[in-house]
Order: sequence, then C-alpha cells, then structure tokens
Amino acid sequence: MQATTMRHRPPSPVSRGFTLIELMIAVAIIGILAAVAIPQYRDYVTRSRLADASSGLTTMRAQMERYYQDNRTYLDTGTFVSPCNNATASARTFGNFVITCSTLTTTTFTLLATGGGASNGFNYTINHQDIRATNNTQPGWGGACSSKWMMKKGDSC
Repeated sequence: MQATTMRHRPPSPVSRGFTLIELMIAVAIIGILAAVAIPQYRDYVTRSRLADASSGLTTMRAQMERYYQDNRTYLDTGTFVSPCNNATASARTFGNFVITCSTLTTTTFTLLATGGGASNGFNYTINHQDIRATNNTQPGWGGACSSKWMMKKGDSC
C-alpha cells in the first residue's frame, strides 16, 4: 500500500476579510448619511430651544396681565414692582432667552425675548394685545415677521 500524504490547502482569498474597496464603500455610505443627518439634528435641537422663548413670553405676559388686574397699570405702583422691572434676572430667564420690556406704559407693554448662547440671533416679541412678532432669526430660518413667531427653519410669514 502506498502512503498517502494529505496536503492542506490554504483557504481561498475570498474568505479572508474585507477588501479595501468594501471598506471605502462603507465609509462613503456612513459619510453621506452623516452629511444629511447632522444638519437635520442641529435644526431639531435649535427648534427645541426656541420653545423656551414662546414659553417665557407667554408666562411673562400672563404675569403682566395679573399685575394689571391688581394695580390697573403695567408700571410700578408704590412698593409693587411690575414683572418687567424685576431686578432678579433669573425670574426673567427661560432657557437661553432673557425676557425684557422694550415698551412699558400705563396701559401697554411689549415683551422682548432675546436669545443667547446657541439661540443667539433670535428675537421674539409679544404685546398686551397678544400680537406676536419675530424681529430676528439666524440665517436660513426665515427672517422677520410681524404677525407670528418663526419657530421652524424655512417657515414663511
């Protein structure tokens, strides 16, 4: 009988791993997905921060109306201080927005929300008649509008 020697064949090159082309295709796909997803996510986060402005303005407006009901004026009365003139900045700060009075008379007021930090560039107003306006936005968000708050990118007035 003849002795048989078994030769081991090396595994085929196909089963050894990824080729450079396959790796480059995977990286390209991830890059394309990231190029679409990251700006969308950034806009979503900015939109969520703008909710602080609307919430802050409506809260301060309600406080101003309560103050008017009690004192029949929006201005300071004796020891009673109007919510607009509150010296504590934290009482007028909502997220990245600080609420101030741009106009304050006996019978009228206009509240201004000014964005800071990541919301820098956004300015919203509301007055005693509940007229809402957008004074300024970041580039690409639609610009100024005298009849509503621009809360979405590309929103029209």
